[in-house]
Amino acid sequence: MKISLFQGILVGVFVVGALIGVFVFATYSSKNSGAGTVGSVVIWGTLPAAGMQATLIAAAQMDTTLKSVSYVQKDPATLPEDLASAIATGAAPDLILASQEELLPLAKFIAPIPTSMLSPSTFSSSFIRGAEVFGMQGGYWGLPFLVDPLVLFSNRSILSSSGIAKPPVTWEALVGLVPNIAVLSPSRQIIRGLIALGTYSNVHNARGILSTLFLQQGVPLSSYSTNNVLVASLGVNAAGGVPAGPSVLGFYTQFADPSKVSYTWNASLPDSRQEFLAGDLALYLGYASEARYLAPANPHLDFAVTVVPQPATARAKSVYGLIYAFTIPRGAPNPTGAFQAAALLTNSAEQVAAAANTGLAPAALTPLESVPADSISAVAYAEALYAQGWLSPASGDTDRVFSGMINDVISGRSSLETALGSAERSLSALLQR
Repeated sequence: MKISLFQGILVGVFVVGALIGVFVFATYSSKNSGAGTVGSVVIWGTLPAAGMQATLIAAAQMDTTLKSVSYVQKDPATLPEDLASAIATGAAPDLILASQEELLPLAKFIAPIPTSMLSPSTFSSSFIRGAEVFGMQGGYWGLPFLVDPLVLFSNRSILSSSGIAKPPVTWEALVGLVPNIAVLSPSRQIIRGLIALGTYSNVHNARGILSTLFLQQGVPLSSYSTNNVLVASLGVNAAGGVPAGPSVLGFYTQFADPSKVSYTWNASLPDSRQEFLAGDLALYLGYASEARYLAPANPHLDFAVTVVPQPATARAKSVYGLIYAFTIPRGAPNPTGAFQAAALLTNSAEQVAAAANTGLAPAALTPLESVPADSISAVAYAEALYAQGWLSPASGDTDRVFSGMINDVISGRSSLETALGSAERSLSALLQR
């Protein structure tokens, strides 16, 4: 019998200290070994309800101990407040399913998993490299579940009509396509753009796109200092050579500079996803899960999904992704069953079912060894292996900092270095609140 992911580490009865008391996790083993009843488990999550409910139905058919696991969709913006209120009134859920973008605002409500239960070697050999964002001193915030990587959507009609056979695989090649595809009026008004980059408010997923560019240049965006304080790191300085931050910011903002040959986007245009749906944008950077929205939104749009471009000189691939994990909140009515349910849902069969029902990719390594027949899922699975995230402030706060940084550069109010330095200080202050 094949041993499931956590069968070797969760056998026995574990007692885990938490801020509100003691969690007792009952024996966990695979569904073939007669595991105990999970019981009623309520999951609050930020993923769409339809996909997760379908996932739980499929999982319960594979393992009847999951039959009483239910899911409630929550707004990421109000989840911390909703959870705080629920804990205070004794109505907390048993599990929280959220990405790393929601992690820091939720952290004070979470009971971590110590390394005595889940060793670093087991964690790293079981999950994608990017799942390490859920690591903390002495343990982990939760069990990784799914990943939604940024991908490149391309309008096949525009590319083929322009004599381009395939979407670009490097950023250098992408820049070279601007003169072939972008259509400008005599007054430099953009009639058709290549890709939405350079501005912030009308670039759908600008936060994820900028994060990708920084991560591809080895800029971590946030990291722990020597005294274990989380600080921002935007590549403003370099120990040797040219600092990466200014090159990232300069690359991004060039697409909104009318004086550059790469000019293909500006702040007066509509939201980039709507421009892509209308057929007025050749390339669109979005999350893999968005394919399920784009197809019905415009059935006549002939689009392809490929991997996000990488720097031509990159020695290792990187892309930003939303990495979702199950965490156990303080005050959970059934922490034992919650942990068992989360562990069971990281088994390969359940991971594959979850990916199929949500349009995301598994966060566990074993199911990623098999390439799905569906071309969009195949791209998501491939990128999941090198997807990364970073611990950020609340999304709205991060957007305000990034938007201010971009606007200061494209308006000419600040140099690249000055805008980066200001953004880095603002992010650090938010991370340490």
